[in-house]
Amino acid sequence: MLTYEDCVDFVDLTEEEIDAIAEHEHMPPMVAAEMANYLVHLDEGTPMLRRIILDDIRQARNRGDGERASHLELVLKHFVATHPSR
Repeated sequence: MLTYEDCVDFVDLTEEEIDAIAEHEHMPPMVAAEMANYLVHLDEGTPMLRRIILDDIRQARNRGDGERASHLELVLKHFVATHPSR
């Protein structure tokens, strides 16, 4: 049986990036990992994932959660560095 960690190892994203998608889409991390794996391989997927993380940053700022917003900014920085737009 595969664990969540096993599945994360198969996805071309970090666990933090997957968590941001799960938060944005209100879904369990395992489902977000599957969705992320699909999107990251589409031409339009990278911009979509970037917008998801940006939305999470805006939501964190709007609710006054500066710590979460700062963490997500680092997640976004890593995502952009490792997944340039096609």
